[in-house]
Amino acid sequence: MQSKNIDQILSDLKNDTLSIDQAKKALQDLQAQPLGFATIDHQRLARSPLAEVILATHKTSQQIIDIASAILDQNHAVLITRQTDQQFKDVQNHFTHKNITITTKPQSKTTLLGSPPKPRTSKGIAIVTAGTSDLHIAQEAQLTAQAMATPTTLINDVGVAGLHRLLNRLPEIQKTSAVVCIAGMEGALPSVLAGLIQIPIIAVPSSVGYGSNQQGITTLLAMLSSCAAGVTTVNIDNGFGAAYAAAIIDQNSSNTINQPI
Repeated sequence: MQSKNIDQILSDLKNDTLSIDQAKKALQDLQAQPLGFATIDHQRLARSPLAEVILATHKTSQQIIDIASAILDQNHAVLITRQTDQQFKDVQNHFTHKNITITTKPQSKTTLLGSPPKPRTSKGIAIVTAGTSDLHIAQEAQLTAQAMATPTTLINDVGVAGLHRLLNRLPEIQKTSAVVCIAGMEGALPSVLAGLIQIPIIAVPSSVGYGSNQQGITTLLAMLSSCAAGVTTVNIDNGFGAAYAAAIIDQNSSNTINQPI
């Protein structure tokens, strides 16, 4: 059941079905709801295109469930990122029994709970990976974009080891507002792509690679050192952050930025 919104609270106060103390607490919970181990920012959606996102790292399954339940009381959906297999199973089991819609992708470690917003009419974003080993990051980006009502086009395994694969997909990429470009190894793909298109590129260095890749450090430094203009780099494996930025670009190009979804 949805928590009371401000109109309901004021109406109940006027009709004497809610005390002043109860109304005060309800209004406070609309802004920031303390759970003891977390404080939920229910006003986030009024300031940004997405409600609070749950980073599952170092949280217990019960903490994730409690935070998600509190957010779902106020919002239509909540995104959970970086889940372990056990956290994913626990969360899925709990919310399946609550009849909550669960959207996920098999390699993403990411779950979207609740009713996903209807995709806006816009150019959307392209999510481009150098290799299939980067797909888990791409799927995290896809679900993030979906939570932000942003259409996506996934173009997988078009790295520089076979550049003709990328060239064949350029017409699709050029139709979008922004590109999330994910690569490991030496991280060359975003630089190559930036030399071929006039669209903002959010580069994601992947931790995929052999020893000298240093779990993405080599890729990160290569992308930060790109000689191609128009490339902005996020942190290693940060599909969420890249998709968030790309979705805002898409929203801005559609004149819908900061509108509730």
